[in-house]
Amino acid sequence: MRHRIEDFASWSSQLALHLDCRHEIVPDDPHGTIGVPRFRRSLAWRIALRPGGLVALAIQYGHIRTAMSAGYAARGRGGIHELLDIETARATADTLTTLHDDLAAGTGISGPAARRAIHAAAQAPAFAGSIRTHRQARDILGNPALTVYDNPQAFLMCVYNRDRALCHRLDIADTPQLDRCQPSCANVARADHHADQLLRQATSLEKQAASEALPGPLADRLSQHAEKLRALSDRHHHDRLHTQEPTS
Repeated sequence: MRHRIEDFASWSSQLALHLDCRHEIVPDDPHGTIGVPRFRRSLAWRIALRPGGLVALAIQYGHIRTAMSAGYAARGRGGIHELLDIETARATADTLTTLHDDLAAGTGISGPAARRAIHAAAQAPAFAGSIRTHRQARDILGNPALTVYDNPQAFLMCVYNRDRALCHRLDIADTPQLDRCQPSCANVARADHHADQLLRQATSLEKQAASEALPGPLADRLSQHAEKLRALSDRHHHDRLHTQEPTS
């Protein structure tokens, strides 16, 4: 794996030169070769910072927490458990920092967990950019007042409280199952941009439903789903809270 990773980096850089894309060259690392642990960390970091990346991490790597033995995960530096914790904590910190800035600019927020989200966002400046170790990550993930996860696929944020979560079935988990978000969950909060996303998705579904090539039952189903999304957006604008007036 070590050799293949180095070969891949070399091939990628040569291709970037050939295509005159110098900004995509893999730079030499002053600390030596990339290696498997650092390559794995880079992949997780890249996934976590993409839109919806935390959801992808939860689905793609979440099973590893239980499928891999604790002994393997604890050996050496950068075990997979620590890797996931650090990237999850950083994604959480980014979500709170963004929410803090949006609220300060006058963004509205709604949902049963809106006030908890506002309280969590108020603490964002205290740890922004400070997550470098597994211990720091555990401090954030272990603080129930900071467990806010953005889920753009579901057009909402999860202000996680396990006792109120509807995403768990028979399993017991300490983290939300972001691929199972329920709109009626007491952990849901939405900002203005989530409401905008709901409207865009509703418009897209309505355009699909209007197609003559679409079977009638499927068109009806899409139209009904679009109505539900518009209703959620309308509810947000009716119920939203503001921490301050918008700034110009």
